[in-house]
Amino acid sequence: MSQIARSNAAGKAKFAGYFFAIAAGTLWGTTGPLSTALYAEGAQLTDVGFWRILLSVLGLAAYGLFRRDLFRIDRRGLVLVGLVGGALVAVFEVAFQYAIAGVGVAPAVALLYTAPVIVAILARPLLGEALTAGRIAVAVVVMVGVALTVNGHTSGEGDPAAAAALSTSAAGILGGLLAALGYAGSTLLARYAVPRYGSVKVLFYELVGGTLLLALFLPLSGHTPMPAGTLAGWVYIMSLGIGAVLGANFCYFAAVRRIDAAPASVGASVEPVVGAILALLLFGQGLTFFGWIGLFMVVGGVASGYRGEASTQAAAAAPAEIAETSTTV
Repeated sequence: MSQIARSNAAGKAKFAGYFFAIAAGTLWGTTGPLSTALYAEGAQLTDVGFWRILLSVLGLAAYGLFRRDLFRIDRRGLVLVGLVGGALVAVFEVAFQYAIAGVGVAPAVALLYTAPVIVAILARPLLGEALTAGRIAVAVVVMVGVALTVNGHTSGEGDPAAAAALSTSAAGILGGLLAALGYAGSTLLARYAVPRYGSVKVLFYELVGGTLLLALFLPLSGHTPMPAGTLAGWVYIMSLGIGAVLGANFCYFAAVRRIDAAPASVGASVEPVVGAILALLLFGQGLTFFGWIGLFMVVGGVASGYRGEASTQAAAAAPAEIAETSTTV
């Protein structure tokens, strides 16, 4: 192959990589609006997370019929990924729904984006990674942005069920922080497990574990998952499971096969912007001027952090090793 042909092929692969990264972020960004629509259909907050990951498990199981290796994992992986990872997924799924209902879509996603800050802090004692000045600066920018976004939220009239579910935003803020802890824990776990088992397998067993744990503990807490009572409700659930989980993750996996993880993560950072715009257009959930400033501080801080990580890791690890270090639900 000539040098020009190789250059053209590399350019096409890079373009496709960014396309898949932005597609992943866009699909993730539909989680909040679709969940809000489900609340309007009468769904309980705890129902949404359970049904969407159950459908995701079924979808991945169907995928596994053509990739039988998906169902093979050693005992250590089953305990670590299925049990520990499943518990983190279960916490994330329930807590994030409370965040969306309590503070709105954009602030909930902004709170979730404190996860990279948590990862940077915990990676030092758990993985021996340095807490650099750059990571501290990103943490400050993101935290200030989150505060502005949460305080700059204006509720619309399209989500009365969500407003009735939580009388104050305190539970929503707590839910957002718990969701971020669950997401951060999954990311740290993935840094260990993905190089050993692969991204798809880790995602599958985390979702299986999360589904089983929710199926066990939700009834014990008096929140037995109830099926959607309307066709529209099932359409939203299927969109959440097949689109916002499976579709988004497979788009992200496709992105990191073509470009490094850091630029892929930057592209996927459109998630909170997509969520905020959809929430504004569909449900009237707006942000004040400073709320929008805060949201873009969160996005910009996280994106710059990923780019900074790429420059420091490039000499230490191959792109394929960096690429598959997280799964997102």
